[in-house]
Amino acid sequence: MSSPDFNLLVTLDAVLAEGSVARAARRLRLSPSAMSRALARLRETTGDPLLVRAGRGLVPTPRAIELRERVSALVQDVEAVLRPAAKIHLDQLVRTFTLRTREGFVENFGPDLIARIGKEAPGVRLRFVLKPDKESAPLRDGSVDLETGVIGKMTSPEVRTHALFRDRFIGVVRMGHALSRGRITPARYAKGKHVSVSRQGLGQGPIDEALSALTLQREIVTIVGSFSAALALARASDLIASVPERHTGNLRASMHSFSLPVPTPEITVSLLWHPRLDADPAHRWLRGLVLDTCASIR
Repeated sequence: MSSPDFNLLVTLDAVLAEGSVARAARRLRLSPSAMSRALARLRETTGDPLLVRAGRGLVPTPRAIELRERVSALVQDVEAVLRPAAKIHLDQLVRTFTLRTREGFVENFGPDLIARIGKEAPGVRLRFVLKPDKESAPLRDGSVDLETGVIGKMTSPEVRTHALFRDRFIGVVRMGHALSRGRITPARYAKGKHVSVSRQGLGQGPIDEALSALTLQREIVTIVGSFSAALALARASDLIASVPERHTGNLRASMHSFSLPVPTPEITVSLLWHPRLDADPAHRWLRGLVLDTCASIR
């Protein structure tokens, strides 16, 4: 059996990414005829047409769609292996990194992170953007360099991850609220009026399941999409907010926090990035800085 031509992987990656023979040719700096010959070899090797005519354009076959992410990850891994490790001079580094996070991360970890970057690499600027969902497209297309969050079903399998910290949910009320005094039992907690946090607008979650096991049910009077909104409502009313502890430390200033009276699973907040940046020295330095900063703040 003859050895496969690994150069075809680069061609296949370009074809699948561009969805066009002409654009793939320009990307690889090949002539149209050379690209057509390469595509013919790919079709013969894979046993699939990969791109088929649809009107005036081309569309990928199911096999092409299946291969797209796998081939992209393979090519990026090979490029990372063959790329020489360049030594960076942090004092001369001029670069803007985009970090996508949920509310609370900037308020709690931003000041220390920015201060450390200012000392080590004053030419580096951070751009924080809010994270409305767990879709990995911004990491894949390069509009986001780093992301923090809980790994979920929508997290793309090729994304690299590293655990930042463990977090748990706690209850939060305004100062002077009835729950700011005395022992908080499951019944006292459930009896109050609650604000729930859900980006999908869901009203039930692990807390409700834990209460249900005790034949208790809390009254959720409103649902919001962010922790900061839930805390703002709780600060100005008798509503009870339940939010992750470490992620909302500074957002809970001047409020009363308490441990939930029912067991709920802890969550792991992770750092996420695309594998094409794995070997990038500046990106690797920033990842280490974020990890150290999160580890040092409790």
